[in-house]
Amino acid sequence: MMLFLISFFAGFALSASLIVAIGAQNLFVLRQGLKQEHVGVIVLFCGFSDAVLIIAGVSGVGALASALPALSAGLTLAGALFLAWYGAKSLYRAAHQSSMLAQVDRGISLRQALLAVAAFTWLNPHVYLDTVLLMGAAATAQPPSARPMFAAGAASASFLWFAALGYGARLLQPLFARPRSWLILDVFIGCIMFTLAGFLLWNGLMHPFLARS
Repeated sequence: MMLFLISFFAGFALSASLIVAIGAQNLFVLRQGLKQEHVGVIVLFCGFSDAVLIIAGVSGVGALASALPALSAGLTLAGALFLAWYGAKSLYRAAHQSSMLAQVDRGISLRQALLAVAAFTWLNPHVYLDTVLLMGAAATAQPPSARPMFAAGAASASFLWFAALGYGARLLQPLFARPRSWLILDVFIGCIMFTLAGFLLWNGLMHPFLARS
């Protein structure tokens, strides 16, 4: 029993340390939480997606994924393009301050929200590095019988984090009652998205090319 608890908290701690960082997915969940728009569905989607990837990593799929560089390159390019598009959209929103409140009030549909969070989740190569490869490698240090508990702990951290981020965002709503706060947030999101897109292209495409030359 003690072994299972240790494995559970080992997975929980590792997952928490990886997920609590400024990233595209977290920023999207935060923004939707501030708007109180489709929060429950988005939180569940993110949590279940991480759970699927963590289970895949613990099950040994990471070794197969690392042997498919073409798949990694394709995901990197698609992810960078999506991040750049979303960053441009955020900066456009910030540049048109007069229509900002109308956009915030109008919001997006559930379908649009799901498509966006799916892209942020599944087109991000780093999520595979963290959940499939790194988590899978860490799970090998656990006894085979305790690895399901390791995966359960890691998945629990993801669910807890996304729930806290999505539903905890409402505590910041008094601050975001002012249009200028949305302006600053959108500029910040836009800059982060372009930065992440640049890092993806450099690390995923340019860096391996330079390493071979």
